[in-house]
Amino acid sequence: MTSAISLFSPVEADLCLLADNLKNLVGARHPILRAAAEHLFGAGGKRIRPAIVLLLSRATTPKHAITPKHRRLAEITEMIHTASLVHDDVVDESEVRRGAPTVHSSFGNRIAVLAGDFLFAQSSWYLANLDNLTVVKLLSQVIMDFAEGEIRQGLNQFNTGLSIAAYLEKNYYKTASLIANSSKAVGVLSGVSEKLVEQLYGYGRNFGLAYQIVDDILDFTGSTEVLGKPAFSDLCSGNLTAPVLYAMEENPYLTKIIERKFAEEGDLAQAVSLTHDSSGIERSRELAAKHGQQAIECLGDLPPSASRQALLDLSQYNLRRLH
Repeated sequence: MTSAISLFSPVEADLCLLADNLKNLVGARHPILRAAAEHLFGAGGKRIRPAIVLLLSRATTPKHAITPKHRRLAEITEMIHTASLVHDDVVDESEVRRGAPTVHSSFGNRIAVLAGDFLFAQSSWYLANLDNLTVVKLLSQVIMDFAEGEIRQGLNQFNTGLSIAAYLEKNYYKTASLIANSSKAVGVLSGVSEKLVEQLYGYGRNFGLAYQIVDDILDFTGSTEVLGKPAFSDLCSGNLTAPVLYAMEENPYLTKIIERKFAEEGDLAQAVSLTHDSSGIERSRELAAKHGQQAIECLGDLPPSASRQALLDLSQYNLRRLH
């Protein structure tokens, strides 16, 4: 299967520059931060979020040129994303991320929390220096949305009354907000029409939702090696995702198992089995495909280019991760 990274050929050199810049920007002040930066930005992530920013930048500028402000926006986007992962791993007590030890398991909770805080602060400082109030507001909203999403997820652990609409809203806060608002910020920096700015936001929002739904399906169908974290980790922690929410509609006993928080031996394995035996995974695929298609439609007004094609291919790649 085509990898996400191979789709980024129009901005491959830009992504290499971004990775080097991030290590220097974050790690310049202290040896511990430099070690954490090497650990975070050398962990082999897909760089999907900054890649989308860079691809949209090339797709919306004359002669497909990327300005210094576009580059800095891509760096800010990855900083914010990485800061959220560091804090998520502390909250979730995750030992592994992308198949490598998490920051808190390598450096301790205190350093991990401070590293995450530093990344958020650093991103805010660079954001302010873009001297564009609209972009500052867009990306500042993302940082608030992360906290909102994490709180909602925590309050809804083992909540069998959670609706698909509430699940998608939480996914927006935790995943799609960053992609949507950074995509919109590209349009603002590129000076495109208000209509196109909103379409770029729509691409990011729908791509982000589809991406998270696919991740939630893979939690049931992927191996620990593929996931880079333990399988069924969401279900085990009471984070109910689309496959389970749909499966509960078909099987009241699954609801009962979840409500008792897998207190009896074999409950978790049975919950996984009942989810697989339902139409929950297939219905989740359909939900991801719907948002993936909506993302593609949002790019309809962009002129043809290699970058636009990469963005279209990326939406299709996301769904192919399930095969």
